[in-house]
Amino acid sequence: MAAVCRCFPGKTKQGGDRVPSTDEVTTCSKWMKREIELLRPELVIPVGRLAIEQFLGQAPLTETVGKQVRAEKFEHEFDVIALPHPSGASTWFKREPGKSLLSDALHLINEHPAWQNLIDRLRFSDDMVD
Repeated sequence: MAAVCRCFPGKTKQGGDRVPSTDEVTTCSKWMKREIELLRPELVIPVGRLAIEQFLGQAPLTETVGKQVRAEKFEHEFDVIALPHPSGASTWFKREPGKSLLSDALHLINEHPAWQNLIDRLRFSDDMVD
């Protein structure tokens, strides 16, 4: 789990969290670069528009959520399965087509070999505790 911008960008006048600027995201990208270099993930799950744009570019959620896409970032290739931001302010994933696309994305994540490998390792770890 990682954040696009490590530094809290501050609040808006309305009280919500301010979206970080392009410069702020660029400044913090060294953290994500190093994480990808170290972890070499097979699957990246960006949550929310800001995170999705880092891997898939600007596109409507209807074109990114519910699909598995091969991407490359920081000289490493991996699968991307995007999810909408679960903010209480957003209704996108509570109505169609967001509801169905979210379901499709969760199914893709569940079936992905990297996710299955993680689940298997967690089960093995639990068995070791018993």
